[in-house]
Amino acid sequence: MKTFSSRLSRRTFLKQNSLAGLGVALASSSVAALPVMGSKSAQLPAILGGPSAWAEDKWPVWPQWNPATDEKQLLEVVRSGVWSRANVVTQFEKEWAAALNVKRSLAVVNGTNALVIAINQLGIGAGDEVLVPPYTFIASVSSILSNGAMPVFVDIDAETFQIDPAKIEAKITPRTKAIMAVHVLGLPVDMDRIMAIAQKHKLLVIEDACQAHLAEYDKKKVGTIGNVGCFSFQNSKNLPIGEGGAIVSNDEHFMDLCYSYHNFGNPYGTAVGSVSTGSVMQGTKLRFSEYQAAIGIAQLKRLDAQTTTRNENAAYLKSLIKDIPGIVPYKLYDKVNRGAFHLFAFRYQKDGFKGLSRERFINAVKAEGVPCMSGYSTLNTQPFLGETFKSENYRRMYPKEMLDINQYNEQNKCPVNDKICNEEAVWFTQNMLLGTKDDMKAIASAIEKVHHNVDKIKTLGQK
Repeated sequence: MKTFSSRLSRRTFLKQNSLAGLGVALASSSVAALPVMGSKSAQLPAILGGPSAWAEDKWPVWPQWNPATDEKQLLEVVRSGVWSRANVVTQFEKEWAAALNVKRSLAVVNGTNALVIAINQLGIGAGDEVLVPPYTFIASVSSILSNGAMPVFVDIDAETFQIDPAKIEAKITPRTKAIMAVHVLGLPVDMDRIMAIAQKHKLLVIEDACQAHLAEYDKKKVGTIGNVGCFSFQNSKNLPIGEGGAIVSNDEHFMDLCYSYHNFGNPYGTAVGSVSTGSVMQGTKLRFSEYQAAIGIAQLKRLDAQTTTRNENAAYLKSLIKDIPGIVPYKLYDKVNRGAFHLFAFRYQKDGFKGLSRERFINAVKAEGVPCMSGYSTLNTQPFLGETFKSENYRRMYPKEMLDINQYNEQNKCPVNDKICNEEAVWFTQNMLLGTKDDMKAIASAIEKVHHNVDKIKTLGQK
């Protein structure tokens, strides 16, 4: 059986770190059992030559596909010859809107362009600033830049990995037009505080829910609380279609404008006009296909049950590892009813592991047959920002001082994010949370074994 990591091309945050192997050495003495995990923790870690806690090929594969239940509609679409946007795409949009309890959904080619369209049709562009967290995938920021706007980074809350509402107002200027609330890892942002700040300063709220399918805050699905929500259906996502995305909103006129924009600017609904007379706005072609929609409809049937399983296993795994010194699992805000758990994240604090680096900790855990990774690198200092500021368009749209990358970097420092990215974050992927309680015990056992044998692991490679 192929594993999740071997089946996927690691795009976005699922790209494994390219870490040097630590090597394997044999230890000569026995190890006492730990009180938390029992006899398994007493075993020698795999990186020291002992048995692994688990095997990578035992983790649930992703994406999942059941020919008996999933292929009928897909084959009907393929055989029909109607592959461009038609009735099946409309069906998927209606089912996705119903799942979120929102009026409208528009399926588009990917989550990145869902954000691009949403920002465009909110009227955000040249000269405007959008507040965004640095702990996210590049698409959150590139969608802002694609519309000619300026990303302004707001540091994160280390406990939740989310944008820190307490740091938002200090970043608001007369140019600020919107807050992008990124529900990163599939865990909801503190939306009460975000919406209160937005209302106070008359700002728009864009929910980047690309990792947060069916997550809930205050009994509302994320993506439906702000002005607009955007989702991704890329292959690694909890609702996988290969590629795809969606825009959702309760604002009918706004959704009509988005539909028009994604279809060459042709008139649609309240974006009135006549197709025969041509486009009513500048637009582009970002339409979904019928066979993508058929795959999405099949995947959607099991998403709710999978989300429940992920939540149950995440809570159980958290309970198993939260008391291990140096392991600090994610925290949910009080009004979070449900996470999506696209990723299970915790902070690794090396002082609890006698100074063992995160890189060596990750390699030791991976040797146990438990895939894990360090996640995002710092986004707010990457070269693409400076290169964008050098472009002719940006030099025409902004004063010179705003495009000074050194000054920009100084104003957009995010020290909490730096520490999370460079020293602390560790991720397990969502497919692992679809396993059994024994799988969760195996993950905890792997971490316990590393912790219990850290002195010997630290000597690897030393002469």
